[in-house]
Amino acid sequence: MAAFGTGASSGRGGSPGFRFTLYAALSIVIMFLDQRGQWLERVRYVLQAAVYPIQLAVSSPTTAWQWLKESVETRDELRAENARLLVHVRELELRSMRFEALAHENDQLRGLQGALPAVAERWLVAEIVDIQLNNLRQRVLIDRGTVNGVFKGQAVMDDSGLLGQTTHVGPWSAEVILITDPEHAVPVEIERTGQRTIAVGTGDAASLALPYLPANADIKVGDRLLTSGLGGVFPAGYPVGRVAEVHRDAVQPLAQVRAIPFARMDTDREVMLVWFRAGHPAAPAVAAAGDARTGNAKMQSQPAPHPPATAPGTAAPNTGSKAASAPAPGTAVPSAGSKPATAPAPGPRSAQTPPPASRPAAVPPQPAPPKPPSNRSAEPQ
Repeated sequence: MAAFGTGASSGRGGSPGFRFTLYAALSIVIMFLDQRGQWLERVRYVLQAAVYPIQLAVSSPTTAWQWLKESVETRDELRAENARLLVHVRELELRSMRFEALAHENDQLRGLQGALPAVAERWLVAEIVDIQLNNLRQRVLIDRGTVNGVFKGQAVMDDSGLLGQTTHVGPWSAEVILITDPEHAVPVEIERTGQRTIAVGTGDAASLALPYLPANADIKVGDRLLTSGLGGVFPAGYPVGRVAEVHRDAVQPLAQVRAIPFARMDTDREVMLVWFRAGHPAAPAVAAAGDARTGNAKMQSQPAPHPPATAPGTAAPNTGSKAASAPAPGTAVPSAGSKPATAPAPGPRSAQTPPPASRPAAVPPQPAPPKPPSNRSAEPQ
């Protein structure tokens, strides 16, 4: 009876080694197909579309509670908030008018015909549906997807500064990786000095690290960090964070710098998806393959200069000969008792101008280079 039960079990389920081999082979095939054809990305796209209603339903109680809490607020609180917002709007309008006046004055000083358009071409407001804030993942889920024109690697911001970028985009939702995620890095520059570096996420929603600054870098507490425009995702000049701590050790070659992001990672309920204007000077710079052929022509690589061409009828100087320099055109310097060592240059002057009649036929060798012929006749030896 025991043998019959054991045989039935082994025939029905198979040996563990065979199942392990089968699953291992299946895993290798799936990894190969994903590497070649990005199959898992398509599966993730379909699953994200299927899971989005469930995620929306799970977050519905929180949304309903927030709506109920806002609905039962007193009229005095709403009136006070409205008055405060009106004052803030007036201040922003005055500041905006001042900025427009400064921009117009700057354009006149530079002699421009018109101001450059804004780097942000358009933007779209999105609501946060789900949020994951822990030491390993700093991600949020928003309710905008490909049907709204959202694409992978799109910049995401809030009203205070840079928030992150999209990583996985579905038809109706998108996952955003925050700048505080341990897997995220953003090129930044120090506003006060212009020095460029990289800000890396630490897994803390209120902290950024700058691990690539040397110990003698000019950075101090309070310095603002702005996007440098490199990397091809974020444009230049957008606020990222403020330096909070700077530690220098005489033994370590790099400084330990910590910054606080401007964006409110844990309290934001709405974010902005931004589209940037292509060709704008402040747009994200994308590295191109090969040598750059644009920009200042004087800073581009130039071809090697050609050697200077010799004039017709002249010969290059021979450093191994006894003569210090070539004879003047139209004259001959023969050696004593022999034929001339060099023939006169076949230039136009030597063909038209005969030698002076009073010059002797032979001239003894001289230690110094021959002088050009003068108007006086030479004395015979």
